[in-house]
Amino acid sequence: MVLDTSAFVAGFDPFTASEQQFTTLSVEQEVKRNPLTLLRFDMAVENGKIKIRAPTQTSLEQVKDCATSVGDAFYLSQTDVEVLALALELKSEGGAPQILTDDYSIQNVATKLGVNYVSMGTLGIKRVLTWVRYCPACHKKYPPNGKATVCLVCGTQLKRKPLRKGQERKPAQKSV
Repeated sequence: MVLDTSAFVAGFDPFTASEQQFTTLSVEQEVKRNPLTLLRFDMAVENGKIKIRAPTQTSLEQVKDCATSVGDAFYLSQTDVEVLALALELKSEGGAPQILTDDYSIQNVATKLGVNYVSMGTLGIKRVLTWVRYCPACHKKYPPNGKATVCLVCGTQLKRKPLRKGQERKPAQKSV
């Protein structure tokens, strides 16, 4: 299991799962915002239930390239990228990691990478989505990996929508 911050926010208890659990240092930093969650997290790390591991630069680049290709790069935080990269590494080492997350962008990129995920408090995505950013006022389209946040024509805040439907996602089996 690779644990995202949202797993802890949703109330995941590391002591209830028998699988090996990994996360990144940046998840630990995000968990610090809630004292009760931090206490549970720290106890799990001290007892060896959760291992903190940093992904390699190669895995981080693979995730960023994949996120750019589906249009989620703009919506993933550095923590999200690290969680995905760690799961990708564990998969390349012969494991079968599952990311515990409610983040739809993480789920979308994980699906594209062939990494399983489990939603904790949401239904999760049903298919891979490829996004396009657009201006809701003048309808100008922008590439999903562009840097602009407002329309260069009229100045309206950009939004995103699915460009086309992707392949159907097989439902993740919940093991938690």
